[in-house]
Amino acid sequence: MDSNSSSGGPRARDLVMNHIHICLRFIELLVQMFRVLASRRRRVERTYELGYDKHRQIIHNFVYKSDETCYKMLRMRRKPFEKLRDMLYEHGKLRDKRCVLVDEQLAITLHILGHNIRNRVISTWFQRSGETVSKVFRRTIRALIRLQRMLLKHPVPIGPEENDLRWSYFQGCLGAIDGTHIPIIVRNNQKARFRCRKGFPTMNVMCACTPSKLITYILPGWEGSAADGRILRDALSRRNGLKVPNDNYYLVDAGYSNCQGFLAPFRGQRYHLSEWASGNHPAQTPEEVFNMRHAKARNIIETCFGALKQRWACYVVLVSTM
Repeated sequence: MDSNSSSGGPRARDLVMNHIHICLRFIELLVQMFRVLASRRRRVERTYELGYDKHRQIIHNFVYKSDETCYKMLRMRRKPFEKLRDMLYEHGKLRDKRCVLVDEQLAITLHILGHNIRNRVISTWFQRSGETVSKVFRRTIRALIRLQRMLLKHPVPIGPEENDLRWSYFQGCLGAIDGTHIPIIVRNNQKARFRCRKGFPTMNVMCACTPSKLITYILPGWEGSAADGRILRDALSRRNGLKVPNDNYYLVDAGYSNCQGFLAPFRGQRYHLSEWASGNHPAQTPEEVFNMRHAKARNIIETCFGALKQRWACYVVLVSTM
């Protein structure tokens, strides 16, 4: 009994030591594999991230080479770009970050908004990592929001000296108000709430503009299923919401109520411009004459929406809210 136990002891110890040795070799192999992968990753990052001069050359080709290239890539010409860049630095608190200067941050953001390009494509264009592109985009958007008080001006009422025939009939008018639907991506449990009449999720954004096509008020965030009148009431109830002086008003379509500060067309009468376009069916009643003049003036907000969606692709393709 003692001899068997004494002979089994060394064998058991040898077996345990053998297992320990195998485990140590396996751990050593894993460590070596990790080092190889880490070194490869570092090499890829070093080749991916260019030097300062090469990045400045990319920005020069995008922005400063010509007005035509700048407009195609960033949807604005060089002088407006430079003015917006200076405004973001002076008033939007946007600062240079390491090797990413303010003009490059703005160029990345405008390229994303203008063409709705994915992060990985922007990373390739500007030779920046995906993480850097995401940080730059968020930082620049926050800086742009800080400029809202400078960019959104107070409207001026139409006066008797107005030369535009479309607006000369509407003395004291501040402009036009309407809503536009922006396609968005939402969670499955929110799709019914955001679904518009066309059957897909949208955000109903209310805007006000002047006769000179200047946007003076924006209220985003409402579901695509929300009625225009409900959104307008919300805009009026907010502390810093839409303000309409007592002697002034906005032109609105039939989706809104005809009330103090808002002038809607006559219901049950021809209204849309397409109904007057042929010229074969002139206005027959005073109500139709009013509706025709109302539609021609109020169409300015539709023109603004069309111009925005034509220039900035982010307004016509799906935007994620998740």
